[in-house]
Amino acid sequence: MQLIDICANFKHILLPQNCILCGSVCGHRQLCTGCSQDLPLHHSPCCPVCALPATQGEVCGNCLKLPPRFDATTAALNFDFPADAIVRALKYQGQLEIAGLLATILAQRLAGCDKPDFILPMPLHATRLQQRGFNQAAEIARRVAHRLAVPFTVNAAVRVRATDPQAGLPLEQRRKNLRGAFAAAEDLSGKKIAVIDDVMTTGTSLNELAKTLKAAGAVRVECWVAARTLKH
Repeated sequence: MQLIDICANFKHILLPQNCILCGSVCGHRQLCTGCSQDLPLHHSPCCPVCALPATQGEVCGNCLKLPPRFDATTAALNFDFPADAIVRALKYQGQLEIAGLLATILAQRLAGCDKPDFILPMPLHATRLQQRGFNQAAEIARRVAHRLAVPFTVNAAVRVRATDPQAGLPLEQRRKNLRGAFAAAEDLSGKKIAVIDDVMTTGTSLNELAKTLKAAGAVRVECWVAARTLKH
């Protein structure tokens, strides 16, 4: 065991932490046993492309009718309680330690997967990044990359246009809102990329980013998300 791990263990013994959901003392863990068991894990059968429920894991009708630009989606959790509360605490309350919890669950879900050339977080526009002070997708992605031993970068793509928040917008307005929002910052010829985001709702943002990455030469783009909204 490395010195840093030993020190961390002693820290948790001396300073036990509280469950981030119910507040009960849970030692070195971020969730108590009860809250951990309440997490809505994302399970099959689901469409391998968009991760929405589908018969026997077959590609769903929507993806067959209008194939998205990304190739596959893996989700750790369903965006239901208490997962939605956890994600919101990270995103809107700045509880960055939650990124480690979500990264651990997502990395476990991805165990044994084919590794991409690198992991890329969903970019934030500079204005939004300045307002929030951090990119929640990057906080999760950095930790997933470490756990899976996959290269991590924030430089492959940028958000070049500040867009209105997607929440609450109808699907078609979401698409218009995101059009031309991203730009590739380097040649991605032949690259296989995993894009990480905190929540996938309609997949509009991820689809637009995948479109940009493929236009720059990427041959495969997968979406790895902490939580998936099942109804929209």
